[in-house]
Amino acid sequence: MRERQVIAPEELKRQEEICARVMERVTADGQRPLAMVDTYGCQQNEADSEKLRGYLALMGYGFTQDEFQADVIVVNTCAVREHAEMRVLGNVGALNHSKKARPGQLVCVCGCMVQQQHMADKIKHSYPVVDLVFGPHELWRFPELLDRVQTKHRRVFATAPSDGAVAEGIPVRRDGKVKAWLSIMYGCNNFCTYCVVPYVRGRERSRLPEDILREARELVAAGYKDITLLGQNVNSYGKDLPEPVDFADLIAMVNDIPGDFRIRFMTSHPKDASEKLFQTMAACEKCCHQLHLPVQSGSDEILKRMNRGYDSAKYLRQVALARQYMPDLVLTTDIIVGFPGETEEQFNDTLRLCEQVRYDAMFTFIYSKRVGTPAASMPDPYTREEKQVHFDALTALANSISLEKHAAYEGQTVRVLIDGETGRDEYNLSSRTDGGRLVHLKGDPSLVGTFADVKITASSTWALYGEITE
Repeated sequence: MRERQVIAPEELKRQEEICARVMERVTADGQRPLAMVDTYGCQQNEADSEKLRGYLALMGYGFTQDEFQADVIVVNTCAVREHAEMRVLGNVGALNHSKKARPGQLVCVCGCMVQQQHMADKIKHSYPVVDLVFGPHELWRFPELLDRVQTKHRRVFATAPSDGAVAEGIPVRRDGKVKAWLSIMYGCNNFCTYCVVPYVRGRERSRLPEDILREARELVAAGYKDITLLGQNVNSYGKDLPEPVDFADLIAMVNDIPGDFRIRFMTSHPKDASEKLFQTMAACEKCCHQLHLPVQSGSDEILKRMNRGYDSAKYLRQVALARQYMPDLVLTTDIIVGFPGETEEQFNDTLRLCEQVRYDAMFTFIYSKRVGTPAASMPDPYTREEKQVHFDALTALANSISLEKHAAYEGQTVRVLIDGETGRDEYNLSSRTDGGRLVHLKGDPSLVGTFADVKITASSTWALYGEITE
């Protein structure tokens, strides 16, 4: 097993010292500079952006969402699908306009996309608007990299290949006061043949339980009510730690923290989801009975070529076992349509599995070729148009099941966490059930951040609608 790599505390202390130096320089004229952080992709990217904002705040920056007001712009990118990359590149290119209006503006591009060498090269040669490029492994030294750009007045690229390390003590600035992301591990060891994540985020490495629990206690003390434990595959948590502790153990530890809050997690890999996990979810009163269990395909042949490590029979057994322990389980999944060589019959296997499982929601995607992955070189005789027909059939099935599942809530009273305002008149508040279902409400904005009992009065494919009960 690879030795767990940790960034030394002295190195993190040095980054704080650089933050102080940058703050002294950028606020010397008595004005507070502004930064903008633009995030694409998954919840882990959202958590990374909270660290970027934490560092920027420590360096003296305020925040804006207007690129024409920003002195520093950080674009945190995703590499999972081509569409996300094209959107990033289009938006980065458009920053020419804001940089012309603010000649001293610095543009930074970070995250998974730029950890791919061909994308870093593309930015270097075709996007001169960009001053700083760094991958996920270099986030911990963002102050050092930004300081180098500011003082040396030249572009900096930090995207060397790395298996990654754990860095504790990076400051965090979160959006909102209700829901929080809590990373418990980083990287992935699974190497699904379609996925670029292990190449850009490195090998699996777990945070120590005591570090996670300390952060969880801080979140509860600060009033957060919905804590999501994050990892590319949370079920692998602890395999690289010196002491025997697994993900189910960690859930139980977080559950023991005093306070009224919810525990969620993302994402479970079916090959590692265990009966112990389902038992623990059922036994821990703060753990939501919500499970995102990506199946990706219902065809055993496609699953084998994807290198998923399970077949449809094992997956169905896991679903049955999870529902045995939690009859009220809300189950969601990811599915890829049009994996290279997927036939009509193999796609129909996916439809049959979905009809059998009846997910509460499905996140569906047409296969996107990723440079450097084994699937990118697999024969693929089917056209995008043929794949679109399958995609449309799958989404139609997903929507019909979701509509039916949501209709069953009507007349029920459910507990929700009111988590925000919608900006609309009729239903001005948004909330979530324990199972993560969106519920629109009407009420006083002061209710945001509180739990309430709500009677469901109407439903749609995408949401529920309710009234707060006395």
